[in-house]
Amino acid sequence: MSLSSLIIPVLLAAVAVCGMGRRVDVYGALSKGAEEGLRVLFRILPALVGLLTAVSMFRASGAAELMTSLCAPILEFFGIPPQTAPLMLIRPVSGGGALAVGTDLMTTYGPDSHIGRTAAVMLGSSETTFYTIAVYFGSAGIRKTRHAVPAALVADIAGFAASAWTVNLLFP
Repeated sequence: MSLSSLIIPVLLAAVAVCGMGRRVDVYGALSKGAEEGLRVLFRILPALVGLLTAVSMFRASGAAELMTSLCAPILEFFGIPPQTAPLMLIRPVSGGGALAVGTDLMTTYGPDSHIGRTAAVMLGSSETTFYTIAVYFGSAGIRKTRHAVPAALVADIAGFAASAWTVNLLFP
């Protein structure tokens, strides 16, 4: 048995022992936390279903390919491989979709290619903006996201540009 397989059981046992040492009803706290988690899940579930449906429709309709062809000249001007455009379009909306696009790019061009490296850095330096907003704002009961969405999208664009710039700098 390796040390890594013991981390979770040891961590759970340590939390239980610490809770009992402080005279906390550990099982009651666990049950209450699970109950609150389910309430949050039911509050954010409609937004998540709508978001995942929209992503599937976007990819199936061919709109992603059309946006890619329209964005290619601008991306080339800024030194971003145009092949990463679908990743940049999907990433703010769906982490799973972005991972699928990134995997496809790495399968097609290779993980050590310029495109593969840029895609990998983009995946690591950006966020699923709309998913995050739906989850965190939904769980906090915030309905007005007027300023958060544009700010987050600007941060995503900065992350994509910085990813391409960094790969160009470190792997000329």
